[in-house]
Parts: sequence; structure tokens; C-alpha cells
Amino acid sequence: MDTRQKRYNMKYVILCCTVAAFGGLLMGYDSSIISGAIEPLSEYFQLTPAETGWAVSNILLGSLIGCFMAPRLSDKLGRKKSLAITALLFTVSVVGTAIAHNFTVFVIFRMIGGLAIGLASVISPIYLAELSPSKFRGRTSALYAVCCVGGQSVVLLTNYFITKSTLPDVMINMGWRYILATALVPCALFILFIAFIPESPRWNVLKGKYDEALDTLTKISNREHAESVFNEIKHSFSDKTAQQHKARLRLDKTTWPLLIVGIGLAVGNQISGINVIQYFGPTLLKNVAGSTDSALLQTFWLSICQFIGVLAGMMLIDKVGRRKLLLLGAITSCVCLTYSFIAFYYHLPGMLAVVGLFAYMIFFGMTWGQIVWTVLGEVFPTEIRSICVGISICAMSMANFVISSTFPIMNSSPMLLDMFHGGFPLLLFAIFSLGMYFFTFRYLPETANVSLEKIHALVLQKFNVEADLPEPTTSSKAAESFDIPRH
Repeated sequence: MDTRQKRYNMKYVILCCTVAAFGGLLMGYDSSIISGAIEPLSEYFQLTPAETGWAVSNILLGSLIGCFMAPRLSDKLGRKKSLAITALLFTVSVVGTAIAHNFTVFVIFRMIGGLAIGLASVISPIYLAELSPSKFRGRTSALYAVCCVGGQSVVLLTNYFITKSTLPDVMINMGWRYILATALVPCALFILFIAFIPESPRWNVLKGKYDEALDTLTKISNREHAESVFNEIKHSFSDKTAQQHKARLRLDKTTWPLLIVGIGLAVGNQISGINVIQYFGPTLLKNVAGSTDSALLQTFWLSICQFIGVLAGMMLIDKVGRRKLLLLGAITSCVCLTYSFIAFYYHLPGMLAVVGLFAYMIFFGMTWGQIVWTVLGEVFPTEIRSICVGISICAMSMANFVISSTFPIMNSSPMLLDMFHGGFPLLLFAIFSLGMYFFTFRYLPETANVSLEKIHALVLQKFNVEADLPEPTTSSKAAESFDIPRH
């Protein structure tokens, strides 16, 4: 029997997955870059609180469109070409928002960025799931979260230095444009590196490009194992039943539970308030930090805490399991956010005011910040994976839109400020986090080191649904190793 080291060329897999995960880096960079630009931008365009919320959240409407387009685009053009289109859209958005001469133009180009985010959030996880051996699926899928949070950390530090070194008047007139323009660097890197990764072998087989598929699989593992995997892929797409059901979502008692789990986890990723900290971190922390510079620096350290958490979770996800970590993340989010609410309410000084948020970011990065992406990539059957992931990410974007749109209104409400001293959103998110603990406990089975066919059955058991699912036609572990559908 081959050793793990001999069977898998993990250096090649990691390099390819890292490039594909650049979609996550651009998503994190582009979505968080607004945190440093929003206040001077709002003054430049003379925005109301509602318009300020729209300036941030309109990107999510573009993301919704991208989520709807992603399954068809990636199935028609391929994962690689779709990622290249994503990189170009990111670039167009960066240039357009940086030179926007009025608020309408800014919104249009920011929505184009949202379109790219929607595409990346669906296509990158699919590519990672299809290229990765199952024993390493959690860790390679976590690369998306690593890049996403890494991009957020870089942009927050960039925001701090630009704001610190720019006079207030210059910041209002031009500084926010400099902040937005810095995103051109990761865009250029993504466009450059994407030329060197292969197309998904599964997509190549789907389109009859057998030589390209076998060549990629041979680079991932030894020739004998690659041919075994290739035959499994080819068999799955030559099956008439598979052809009839490919890329077609039928809403019945066997698919509704999957969508409930996928949508529930995707929405749960947002309703703990993570993107409020990423988008409005400086605005929120000014309630306790006092100055914009201090708030920006604290926001950067919050992103570093999340990055540390993501790295820790990356080491634990395949060992501890998805479900246990998500339960841990939900209950710790509730506790940490509740403490933070108390700190805001009683005006606790110094680090006492933000220590709860630092702990929250570590545990969120370790759990919900990355595991949701892994579960979404593996919980759905392969033939409907792209469309179901797209639906789930759409739900995530809608939840993000609602939260991002309402936060500026809540944070500037005189009544709420007087009653809760800036901590009302934190209390709300703590309650939502507790709800996600019960949802995860009730409906999510453990998916670590479980074949894709068994995951479907385990989800149905959680919903007390009895169904006759197709049994695998072979016991070959090659299929399980690369997430190949068997019918």
C-alpha cells in the first residue's frame, strides 16, 4: 500500500489551492478595505447614516448576483477561467471606486466588486473541494479562510498607516482613494498566478477532456492511483442516471434538509456580527477607543486575532471535527459578545473594554470563520454542489446585507446610544450566536473523514427523514480521496 507521502503530491496540491484561495484573499481585502475609507468617504460625499450603510452594504447585492451566476459560469467555462474572470472584475471595481467622482459611480463600481466576491465565494471553495484529497480536505479548504482573513489583516494595517500619515483634510479629499487603490496589488498577483494552476480534473472529465484530467491527477498522485481516480470520475459521468440528474436541483425530502443545513450555517456565519467588526470596526470601537487612529489600530489587532484563530483551527478541523468546533465557536461567541456588551455598557477602561472582542475573534477564526466554508463544500452531493453552494452563499450575502445596512442606523440611534452606550449590536449578536449553538447541535452531523455519500444520509437522520439513497458501486478509496461522486 502506498504511503500518504508517496500517494499525494501535497506540495503541488497546496500550491494550486493557495492560488485558488486568492479569491478569498481578494474577498477579504475588498470587503474590509471600506472600514478605513468609510468615514472620510462619507464626509466627502456628505452621506447620511442610511447612505453610509448603503455605501458599505451595496457590495452585497452585487455578491448576490455573483452567487447566482457562479454555478452556471463555472460549469460552462470551467473553474479556472471563472476565477480569472473574478480577478478581472475585482480589478475593474478597485479602479472604478478609487477614481469615482460621485456617489452613484462609487456604488456602481463597488457593486461590481460585490459581483466578484459572489463568484469567488462559490467557485473557490468548489475548486478546493474538487482538487483536494479527503484526508486533507479540511486543511486545504481552510486556505480560503486563511487568505480571506490574511487579506483583511493586511488592509486594516494599510488603512492605519495611510490614516496615520495623512492630514485630516487630505484624508477626506484623497486619502480614502489611496486606501481603495491599494487593492490593485493583490488583484495583479491573482491574475499572474492563476495562469499556472490546472483546471479541475472533474470539470475536464465532464467536458470530455480526458488527457488534461489524467495529467492533473498524475501530478497530484502516482500514476496507478491517478488512473484509478480518473476511471472513477469517468464512470460517474457515463452513468445514465447521473447524466439525467447532473446540475439539476430537485426540491424533495432528500434535498430540503441539505439546504436547511447549508443556508442555516451560511446565515449563522454572519449573524454573530463578524462583518460589523470587519466593515465598521473603527466606527464601533470609537465608542470606547476615543480616536479614529486608536480604533483603526485596535481593529487591525482584532484581525490578527482572527488570523491566529484560523491557523489554529486549520490544525484542528480534521482532528477534532467540524461539529464540535462549530458548537465551541457558537457558545464562545455568545459569552465573548455578552462580556463586550457589558464592557461597553459600563464604560470599562482600556483593554477591559475590548478583551472580549479579541477573544471572540480568536474563537470565531478557529471555528465559524473557516469551518462553514469546508462544510458547504462537502455536505452537498457533487452533482448539485455548485448550485446548492450558490444558494447558501446567496443567503449569507442577504444576511450580511441586512446586518451591514442596519448597523449604522443602530449605532447612531440616540435612543439606543443612551440606553446601551453603543453596545446594543453586541447584545443582539450574542443572542443570535446562542441560537446558532442550538441549530448546530440539532441539525449538523459530524462530516470529518466521512465519505460524501454517507454525509447525505447522516443529515437525513438528523431530520428524521427516511430515504433510499443510491449505494456506491465500488469500494475504491480513490473516489473518496478526491470527492468523486459514485452512483
